[in-house]
Amino acid sequence: MRVVAYAASLLLMLTLSDAALTSRILNRLTDGSNYLTTQELWFNQSLDHFSPYDHRQFAQRYYEYLDHFLPPDGPIFLKICGESACNGISNDYINVLAKKFGAAVVSLEHRYYGKSSPFKSLATVNLKYLSSKQALFDLAVFRQYYQDSLNAKLNKSNVENPWFVFGVSYPGALSAWFRLKFPHLTCGSLASSAVVLAVYNFTEFDQQIGESAGPECKAALQEVNSLVEQRLATDGKALKTLFGAAELKIDADFMYFLADAAVIAFQYGNPDILCSPLVQAKNNGEDLVDAYAAYVKDYYLGSFGVSVQTYNQQHLKNTVLNGDSSDRLWWFQVCTEVAYFQVAPSNDSVRSSKVDTRYHLDLCKNVFGEGIYPDVDGTNIYYGGKKIAGSKIVFANGSQDPWRHASKQTSSTDMPSYTVTCHNCGHGTDLRGCPQAPLVPEGDAKNCSSPDAVHKVRQQIIEHIDLWLSQCQSLARSSM
Repeated sequence: MRVVAYAASLLLMLTLSDAALTSRILNRLTDGSNYLTTQELWFNQSLDHFSPYDHRQFAQRYYEYLDHFLPPDGPIFLKICGESACNGISNDYINVLAKKFGAAVVSLEHRYYGKSSPFKSLATVNLKYLSSKQALFDLAVFRQYYQDSLNAKLNKSNVENPWFVFGVSYPGALSAWFRLKFPHLTCGSLASSAVVLAVYNFTEFDQQIGESAGPECKAALQEVNSLVEQRLATDGKALKTLFGAAELKIDADFMYFLADAAVIAFQYGNPDILCSPLVQAKNNGEDLVDAYAAYVKDYYLGSFGVSVQTYNQQHLKNTVLNGDSSDRLWWFQVCTEVAYFQVAPSNDSVRSSKVDTRYHLDLCKNVFGEGIYPDVDGTNIYYGGKKIAGSKIVFANGSQDPWRHASKQTSSTDMPSYTVTCHNCGHGTDLRGCPQAPLVPEGDAKNCSSPDAVHKVRQQIIEHIDLWLSQCQSLARSSM
């Protein structure tokens, strides 16, 4: 998932997610004014959970929100942060759930991202401890640390509060994987738009964009792509300048930038912002490239706040630790674990054929050096992909979200899966509402084209949380 920034101040799935995994666009969608808390807390985390000899530690940032917590035995909701700086606990639908269940909300920043970096340099050799496997152990260690510290505050011992884990996009996958790998540490998991399947050539991503766009908008986007490729061959410098992206010297980087600009309209619940002016321009016989350039500059670079630098491989090679490091870090996870290569299908593609497998592999080599390759098979064998064999995990997806094809969409007995179906239901709609740019407080669903569809899925989620928390509490009482 290629992740982009939603403005310098908005650093949060991407992701994802994007990501989530989102190779470039997952999850940094939280306005700074919409946090439940931004008070930083810290604890010491192990650098390498898989070596009994390496005792190095690093400071990892986390947050807690206790306004709704009903001590001493209220539940604890662990909200997983993902592939960007985690600057607080965002005020989305989890706040509503915490109030309903009397829960504390805690959130741990993902290792390496934001302020939780073990190293001052992000050279490839220092990234060897950046992986989902290490991140899951971070969550497990933090869960035990926080439970112990809460017991100390409440003057109790050997007591376990019921825990429930939440995540959207790549954090959604981590949420599902955490329940899979550490079932004794959580009563259940919500895996929202969870990209649990690592995909080498993710052609379904582009196919979903075409489906979500509809026939007219899809045809317009394909025509834009064809015209852009023609102009790129004759006067690429002027063309890139038209889109505000003259710094992108590699043509395929530029074409990826243009593809992502279309993606976010569907991924984050704003399809009409793209399709209405584009279809209108086509019907009026206007220059489609100019119309698309206006959308890219006004919305993608303007309102949405994307930085063109995100697509510049020279920028991705920067190993200096700063507030703009998430792009390099997520690409390392893409290039080593999950791929999610958003390549053009062989026919009827919306994106350029220049965005192919070779482009992604060359980027990985150019940015990180020789020997970097995504172990997609290993990742799927370790976690199970869509055949994940966990329990008490709720999967939720939006019908227009291209990432849903890397999620578990088929329900099984103890792992129900729900799809929120509506015109603008995208990534993480169950927790974030519609649209997601900007993110509205409490995951407001009133702007979704079908609020009832969102409410129905949310009610089903509530029922599962209620059931699994009660089962957890009953088990705890019976063991006393």
